[in-house]
Amino acid sequence: MTQAFKVSKFLLATAFIFSLQITTSHAQNTYMSPVINVVNSNFNYGNANETMKPFKKDAKGIMAGVTFQAGITPTLSVVAETYFVMKGATLKAGNPLTVNKSTLRLYNAEIPVMARFHLNHLYINAGPYVSYTFSGKIKTESSASIPEKSNDISFNHVADGFKRWELGVQAGAGYNFSIKKRAMALDLRYGYGLTNVSQDAERYNRTFTVSLIFVKLWKTNPFGRK
Repeated sequence: MTQAFKVSKFLLATAFIFSLQITTSHAQNTYMSPVINVVNSNFNYGNANETMKPFKKDAKGIMAGVTFQAGITPTLSVVAETYFVMKGATLKAGNPLTVNKSTLRLYNAEIPVMARFHLNHLYINAGPYVSYTFSGKIKTESSASIPEKSNDISFNHVADGFKRWELGVQAGAGYNFSIKKRAMALDLRYGYGLTNVSQDAERYNRTFTVSLIFVKLWKTNPFGRK
């Protein structure tokens, strides 16, 4: 948790220094755009993470939703998003938690809100997110003594249950390409879960996304002066 806050503070401080160098009189662009991309996700297992590290493997999922950027000043915009995202992780055979190879999938609705600081076409952003897990599955591969099985996860307060709500922070950077009245943004984002999503073991979500966003700029900007 401490490391995530240090990263966020560094990004915000750097962006503030950059913002002092820009004297343009126009606010940043305002737009709303759909987003569909692939997410790489894994878990941090808390105190057991070093032990689990040799068995960890990223799981790929889909993120689909909308992103909204409100241009406020020449160097500042506020970004709010809402989307469906598949999170989870794979553990190789022999791991201490599930023994056999297993893949855990969590299906989430997620809302991040971030401050975005601009330096010409470059930007950095950071902010909190809240996520709600509405379902999930865990698939365990078979062995000589245990057949392969795929089960829905439980959200009850039981030993192998999970939690619905998650809080975390996101931070990243991007680059805006201007094409007449349209724009394209390349966005790199890291998600750092702050709350444990599991009842019996420590599991903190870690995600990394690369998004290519095509946007149509608003003709007028109600949030900043043009």
